[in-house]
Amino acid sequence: MDREVRQTFCPPDSYSDLDSSFTSSTTSASTFSARSSLSLPSSSFALKPLPHNCSDPHWSALRAAANLSPDGLLHLHQLRLLRPLGSGHLARVFHCRLHGFDDDHSPAEFALKVIDLDALSRSSSDYKKPDDYECDEETGEGGGRGKMWHVRAEARALAEMDHPFLPTLYARLDASHYACFLIDYCPGGDLHSLLRHRRGHRLPPAAARFYAAEVLVALEYLHALGFVYRDLKPENVLLRSDGHVMLSDFDLSFRSHVSPTLLHRRRRLPRRKNRLLCCLVGCSASGEDEELEFVAEPSSAFSRATVGTHEYLAPEVVNGSGHGNAVDWWAFGVFLYELLYGRTPFKGATKEATLRNILTREVELPDTNGGDVVEGGDMAKARDLIAQLLVRDPAKRMGSALGAAEIKRHPFFASVQWPLLRCARPPMACGPATGPLVPAANEGSGRWWTAGRKNATLDSNHNSSNDHRKKKKKKKKKGIKLGFGAKSPAATNVIV
Repeated sequence: MDREVRQTFCPPDSYSDLDSSFTSSTTSASTFSARSSLSLPSSSFALKPLPHNCSDPHWSALRAAANLSPDGLLHLHQLRLLRPLGSGHLARVFHCRLHGFDDDHSPAEFALKVIDLDALSRSSSDYKKPDDYECDEETGEGGGRGKMWHVRAEARALAEMDHPFLPTLYARLDASHYACFLIDYCPGGDLHSLLRHRRGHRLPPAAARFYAAEVLVALEYLHALGFVYRDLKPENVLLRSDGHVMLSDFDLSFRSHVSPTLLHRRRRLPRRKNRLLCCLVGCSASGEDEELEFVAEPSSAFSRATVGTHEYLAPEVVNGSGHGNAVDWWAFGVFLYELLYGRTPFKGATKEATLRNILTREVELPDTNGGDVVEGGDMAKARDLIAQLLVRDPAKRMGSALGAAEIKRHPFFASVQWPLLRCARPPMACGPATGPLVPAANEGSGRWWTAGRKNATLDSNHNSSNDHRKKKKKKKKKGIKLGFGAKSPAATNVIV
């Protein structure tokens, strides 16, 4: 974010002003009536968890707090602000906790996204620059109130999300001239900060595959709901306390019609399984099987708005020809590139140079000094995937027609067990709430993350040279009993 924008929306004394307004029990009715077109629909709403997150322990803490109110609803004065987490061009985010829940391990910590509607209304009159102009893709309305359209877009998206890699909207609260969203708190920070602490600002292919796979599943869910995200970047990929990802910031998203379909796809079976499975399921003698593939892409989505982070903008956004769902798959290619190479592929000396590179320069996919041999060909597969995602013609870009279903089939993700992804061990483990993420125990061994496959390559370089010599001596002694050609069972750490 631009520093001037941050100063406008988060002045030095804003924290105390915000805190005092929250503790106040009065709400100005005239403020809401005079700004009815800007305020959100309600001052609070009943806590109704969606099906997949209804077992989240945060809900029980919120119900206990709401039961203390005469109206049975949660109010802002029941939240204690702990510290500011960040600010953007629309909102500020605070780390908060429910009053009466002082245990650090209790499920009562949240993130509170606060939007100053007065500041928003004052700046909306100046929000008429052509590059910043935003039209409502559903109503065709736009103009001076473009920023409020972004607020409504995020509120609409948060209210419908029910996914492990997307935030849960626990409550929407209004008080005075503030509109607030109570969502998940992610103590691990964002993926951009994690990259900045890595050597070369990049991750090993196995770790990059883990984060890319979870982001891919989150984008698949958003597209199934009809939302085009338009703001994918490491800064918006947060890390939960368990190390898994959570996408954030949906103010640039827009919604379109989507028609879910089931496609029949023929899949070639592995040779050693052909005979057995053909006997069981009656497949063809050629060793092929037919499987159903779920596809839900907002293929009819269309917008001419020039929004997003310039290094992640797709060519059709830069040239103003109009864009749809394919912009998210271009951004996914840039995202994977940055995870693996520590930089974005089209970054120039200036913003204008970056935009020019996006339209004219071919993407460079350098080799990583022979490291691909160690990684078992993962970098070669990643380069092929990036090349198919960073195609300037959106109609030919991977994912534009079949979405995430097509990308999941790429060899780079061959080792991913998609149904077990949320149960997989993340490459980074989260430390204390205020501390940084630390590498998982298996980072030094090179086993960032592997699926449960027999051909998973395991490395034991984390052992010292002395331990290695001891093991060799131990194997020689066992060789007398086992036979010199036999191998002793190796200690493995395969994560499923």
